Amino acid sequence: MNLKADACEEERRLQLQELEELRLESYDSAMWKLKSRWVGSFTIVALRANGAVELKGSDPNSNSFIVNGHRVKIFRDSSELCVVEEIPLRMPAPSPN
Repeated sequence: MNLKADACEEERRLQLQELEELRLESYDSAMWKLKSRWVGSFTIVALRANGAVELKGSDPNSNSFIVNGHRVKIFRDSSELCVVEEIPLRMPAPSPN
């Protein structure tokens, strides 16, 4: 009876070790995908009604992909700043009746 318990214990230990290895592999794979996808600058292609944002990478051959709008951070390159002319809006003068 004790031999059977020892064999079950060893089998369970091996199963847990395999699960841990799978978990670590999937975590590493997910982190690589996230890093590889989020490297570089992106252009907003479309905004969705549900708050999702469609992005396209700076590489012309890159495919666009959709992300949660809360994950997007605005990046402004100082070399692309431009001067905007300010035009004050006034209420039209009332016409004489």
